[in-house]
Amino acid sequence: MAQKNQEKGITGGLPVVTDPGRVRNVVLVGHSGAGKTTLVEALLTASGTIGRAGSVTDGTTVCDHDPAAVRQQRSVSLACAPLLHDGIKVNLLDTPGYADFVGELRAGLRAADAALFVVSSVDGMDAATAALWEECAAVDMPRAVAVSRLDHPRADFDEAVALCQRVFGDNVLPLYLPMLGDDGISTVGLLGLITRRVFDYTGGLPAEVREPDPEHLPAIAESRNELIEGIIAESEDETLMDRYLEGEEIGTDILVEDLEKAVARGHFYPVVPVCAETGVGLDALLEVLTAGFPSPLEHDLPAVTGVDGAPRPPLTCDPDGPLVAEVVKTTVDRHVGRVSLVRVFSGTLRPEQTVHVSGHGMAERGHPDHDADERVGHLYSPLGATLREVSACVAGDICAITKSGSAETGDTISAKDEPLLIAPWEMPEPLLPVAIVARSRSDEDALARNLARLVAGDPTLRLERNAETHQLVLWCMGEAHADVVLERLRSGGVELDTEPVRVALRETFTVGAKGHGRHVKQSGGHGQYAVCDVEVEPLPRGAGFEFVDRVVGGAVPHNYIPSVEKGVRAQMERGLVAGFPVVDLRVTLFDGKAHSVDSSDAAFQTAGALALKDAAEKGQPALLEPVDEVTVRVPDASVGAVMGDLSGRRGRVLGTEPDTSTEGRTLVRAEVPATELVRYAVELRSMTSGTGTFQRRFVRYDPMPTHLADQIRKEHT
Repeated sequence: MAQKNQEKGITGGLPVVTDPGRVRNVVLVGHSGAGKTTLVEALLTASGTIGRAGSVTDGTTVCDHDPAAVRQQRSVSLACAPLLHDGIKVNLLDTPGYADFVGELRAGLRAADAALFVVSSVDGMDAATAALWEECAAVDMPRAVAVSRLDHPRADFDEAVALCQRVFGDNVLPLYLPMLGDDGISTVGLLGLITRRVFDYTGGLPAEVREPDPEHLPAIAESRNELIEGIIAESEDETLMDRYLEGEEIGTDILVEDLEKAVARGHFYPVVPVCAETGVGLDALLEVLTAGFPSPLEHDLPAVTGVDGAPRPPLTCDPDGPLVAEVVKTTVDRHVGRVSLVRVFSGTLRPEQTVHVSGHGMAERGHPDHDADERVGHLYSPLGATLREVSACVAGDICAITKSGSAETGDTISAKDEPLLIAPWEMPEPLLPVAIVARSRSDEDALARNLARLVAGDPTLRLERNAETHQLVLWCMGEAHADVVLERLRSGGVELDTEPVRVALRETFTVGAKGHGRHVKQSGGHGQYAVCDVEVEPLPRGAGFEFVDRVVGGAVPHNYIPSVEKGVRAQMERGLVAGFPVVDLRVTLFDGKAHSVDSSDAAFQTAGALALKDAAEKGQPALLEPVDEVTVRVPDASVGAVMGDLSGRRGRVLGTEPDTSTEGRTLVRAEVPATELVRYAVELRSMTSGTGTFQRRFVRYDPMPTHLADQIRKEHT
């Protein structure tokens, strides 16, 4: 539960800054279970922000305050945890490592100026982490690596570093080496490679600094030479390498200065061993975050336009500049209401300020374009779910606002008299549909309210009200994402169930046929009389519907011919064999009868529908299923398995080609019936260990195999 007062256990001072140069925005990324949340907890404790570290298993950490995260014992949403170290405010952005919550990761990347990759010394890393490194490299985002879980019996720091170097590439080098205790297993300290000092944590934090023991010197010397060469290679001083090769001892101050510059430019990636449980390396990591990572003044800002799309001059991180901020996360707390996590890029956001809130470009995700002027109430410095009031938020910093009436994730906040718009960041398409149904009429109202809140906060969630299948469908990123969404709906007081997702099919004729429609009723007084004869012919796929009038001699009066067409069209919408719309037909009206008194528009509509139904009994109607073109992006090693699986889904593989954006990956293109893709997002992830992704687009309707069509007909009857 969000709290606006100081919670027990929070001992650090409020991290309020007025100079963007004293802010660091760092996003923690890595696979699920790497220890990101535990590391954040340890850093908050080491910096004095909280008095005691919580536990993921106990559900007591600062960042994993969401009930779903507590239940699943893994992060499911972005959380911000600021701390102060040496007068620098570090906004730690903890992101989920599970692929289903990639939207939260994207939001964290948008708000950050640097990335800390957390790699487990026990489990290594997954392919998604490797792909994310390449993504950060494409935008020159500064990066560092924390090798975690050194206290585990199977921890292997050397192997973890070697893995990082193989996957991440050059200039991934450790600044420290772990120092083992007398038992030869536990990590009790670090060997500083630049300073050639031992940092002993047996007495806790801060570490005791001393000279290395003789047995440490060979390891330090070997790794130190490689580190210094890497730093010098990135130095702006071109004479430094020659001096080093000539045997000159390069001063520590020079090495540290060049190291910090290379890290800030995104050209060098220091590795720090850390153990959240024992505190080993936490102070060293804090030094990297504050001294090595860049401030917002050194990081490129996103482009802005007017709300009309007209380009505007580039932003600068200036507290006195025009106000431009972005909502990177929106949640709804049952006690506080809507809480928006905001990154300020330019200007200064102040309490009681009237601002313009703008959201454009997400209409296809259920976020209609919107613009509104709102008054900002109070500003808060968020520490997980805890909100601590602050007096202002300057350019480069992150804050939280509450009770905004319209702000959604991805919206731009700007000055009322100069509204601006930041283009939304790229979000993956949700590809797992989940059909939900409320249990009662009162639940339907509660469901509508809760869905609006969820969609406002989660751009990866798409809401579809399918007019053809009459289902309410939530498009999610995967099963874990769906579980969290359903849990949040139920916790909001909604009783609901899930049901199988139905795919909207079509019906058509396979051969021509004639149909006779007779609607005659006489019950005293004004009766109903209409007779019509039609001929139905199948048309090529995608041709649509044609109605042809070939009546001669006035057998059907001219004013009733449109009525016949209207009745035919209505029956086509209702379906003939399984309740799906009928397509690709030519219906020719060639004969009929009318009565001078009892014929009417309604009677001929009914007769037209009956004529089409009669023809269907002779015209061998068939079911058509939608076919999607699927583009699957997978590692080269998974191509064979994916192609075999697509064939097993009645798919037709169109070909493969190398993925030019990422080495070692292949694009597989195929046409697959949509009925076979309902759970493909889950099954592809399982098949490729979470590394495969796909996109789909509708291409056409094709006849459904007879045995499947018969099964659907039986379900309909």
